[in-house]
Amino acid sequence: MALRPRLRGGLNAVFWELWSRMEFLTYMGAVFEPLSLALLVGGTIGGLILGATPGLSPTMAVALLIPFTFHLQPAQGLILLGAAYTSTVAGGAVSAILLKIPGAPANIATAIDGNAMARKGEGARALQLSFLASGVGGVFGVFVLIFLTPVLAKWVLAFSFPHLFWLAILGVTIIGSLDTKSFVKGLLSGCIGLWLSTIGTDDIYGVPRFVFHDSLTGGINIIAALIGLFAIPQVLDMMAKGRSSAVIEALEVPRHAILSAVRELISRARALILGTGIGTIIGIIPGVGGQVAGLVAYDQAQKFSPERDKFGSGHPEGIIAAESANNAMVGPSLVPLLTLGIPGSPTAAVLLGGLLIHGIFPGPDLFTTHAAVTWTFIDSMLIGQILMATFGILTAGIAAKISRVPMPIMAAAVLILALFGSYSVQQSMGDVYVMLGLGLGMYGLQKFGFSAAPLVLGLILGPIAADNFQTGSMIAAAQNGPWVYFFTGWLNILLIAMVLGSIAYSFWINMIVPRRKAQAQKAQAQKAGGQGHD
Repeated sequence: MALRPRLRGGLNAVFWELWSRMEFLTYMGAVFEPLSLALLVGGTIGGLILGATPGLSPTMAVALLIPFTFHLQPAQGLILLGAAYTSTVAGGAVSAILLKIPGAPANIATAIDGNAMARKGEGARALQLSFLASGVGGVFGVFVLIFLTPVLAKWVLAFSFPHLFWLAILGVTIIGSLDTKSFVKGLLSGCIGLWLSTIGTDDIYGVPRFVFHDSLTGGINIIAALIGLFAIPQVLDMMAKGRSSAVIEALEVPRHAILSAVRELISRARALILGTGIGTIIGIIPGVGGQVAGLVAYDQAQKFSPERDKFGSGHPEGIIAAESANNAMVGPSLVPLLTLGIPGSPTAAVLLGGLLIHGIFPGPDLFTTHAAVTWTFIDSMLIGQILMATFGILTAGIAAKISRVPMPIMAAAVLILALFGSYSVQQSMGDVYVMLGLGLGMYGLQKFGFSAAPLVLGLILGPIAADNFQTGSMIAAAQNGPWVYFFTGWLNILLIAMVLGSIAYSFWINMIVPRRKAQAQKAQAQKAGGQGHD
């Protein structure tokens, strides 16, 4: 009986905490002031265009816009940056689907099934599903930011170096089953990516590793690698096909097609829920990023789908899971930024600079001292997600017509974008050489059935795993040793159990199940042959 008052008091506290977050409605009108609304619309449209350009990542888009905010009011400057952030993540799906060149690392998984649909003439449908899923995931992520920030801020503090290491290893476990017909070749591709991630000067010990050329001193830039691994093989394929290749016709999008896309999204709610949930969780964790969220969501949607064999050949659930995840992580990635001053993603780190420029310092009092600026910024992100989905859906039919461009012209345009994108990251010709080298290597590997997606995942996860393991090992040496530091505590045990479960499930699905199916088909064939002889 003594627990009842305590329980009732706890529920009352939660209720009043959630009710206090309804304050965001008070500042919604500020978003619709003429200048603020113009910045929101302009940032959204500009972000979609920048996102669709290979090499111009969300981080770069936000960084390029920061100088334009110097003479704006703090809330207006943040509205512009927030709009660019949300729409650039979604805009990367355009080039991923139509050209199989992800606009940013967050769109890697989208390219797998999205481009397969585009090759079938369903590019407009794929884009509509992509923007719808992005909008749903993005709106949910912003609501998480609004209502659960105080609770999640305490949870963020629980993550340290060993937990981020195990999260990276959990991501490594999905490599073998990602975008490949062969589990072994997927693992080999991932191992190549992990090796490539070690090239350059070690961040902790300062030791050069596998530096064969001056261009590799700083390591392999992920954007340059992404462009090379996906764009250059596409260009070479287009050149090989030449004028003899038939042009894929982009489907016209009738007015009722949008309602059809909405119904399809609802019918595939499992992939939408998985993607949104995974993106929200990963977005909260500092230093992981949207590229991991999209790939993990794609893998989990594939594992839980009764139509898993269709993934990789143009299955809408792959697009829905990936795009809902990489947009759902946008809102939660700002939780550690706004409450603790810890950016949850590289783009959030640039947004931190935008806050500091205007004299706004993240912390517990951000929602009280600077409530007007903070809530107006968050409200604009909520409206921005809706605008992004609306503009994306309405222009999907127009964007899909890019597939009608003749192959020689398309190849030249993609090559120019690849060169521009890889050079613009650090204004370095070294990145261009790395991009071309990786692209030529990937073109050769594809001839033997290897895929770019697991290789890129290894390249992304390698530094996360290595840096957190090395830093954690140094801390462990000064405490109770690595065993206690990496293998004890409820969060470590939970993550290790997830790693082991993921390995076992991947082995079962990719090795045991196909073997049993083959044996069953062989037995049926023998039985049918025996009946024929009778």
